[in-house]
Amino acid sequence: MAILPQQLRSLTPARLRDDVRLRALGVGLGLIPPRQMHSEDDARLLLDAAAGARRAVEIGVYEGSSAVALCGALASDSELHLIDPFGAHPDALPGGWGATEWATRRAVTRALRARRGDAPTVRWHVALSHEVAAAWPGEQVDLLFIDGDHSQAGCELDWSSWECFVAPSGRAVFHDARAGRPGGRGLPGPTEVVNELFRGSAAQGWGIVAEADRTVVVQRRA
Repeated sequence: MAILPQQLRSLTPARLRDDVRLRALGVGLGLIPPRQMHSEDDARLLLDAAAGARRAVEIGVYEGSSAVALCGALASDSELHLIDPFGAHPDALPGGWGATEWATRRAVTRALRARRGDAPTVRWHVALSHEVAAAWPGEQVDLLFIDGDHSQAGCELDWSSWECFVAPSGRAVFHDARAGRPGGRGLPGPTEVVNELFRGSAAQGWGIVAEADRTVVVQRRA
């Protein structure tokens, strides 16, 4: 099936556009693309941070727009681990929003097929990120993308659960983490985590290497 034209989709009332079951059907069947959660600047920073990564972890997949972008950017010998409990989570998504596992998997599968046998390996973890981290075999991660629970406590837990696995010179990308910054947007939780951990004298072993719009990229010092 082909994606419905943007002009037609824009005429759909908001109550239908945001209906979880209808969106799942549309995304799963390929009638609508995954909802874009990132601006062009956000996407550019994420893909720049992913360059050369052999193992990437994304926390918070939703409908899969950033996962699809990573599937197109990562090398064929790399791994992409996608972590999301799915469903509706008030600290991760706006009220009434949610995602369905089968629909997101189908969107990601289409992106992998577009690589025609040259795609990275995708591994799914339908769970909370700290649960996945607790069972992680200790393999180092080159790219950690944190875009899940947007409360301060949730973002801190994502970070504290995964920081130890980020390789020397590896990068972590925080979304919605620039509220109140010049030219920035974001939410209080991730912004406070980034401010406390990486701005000023607080950063130890890490440094901010890029930021724009809602995204902050930090790198572990070798």
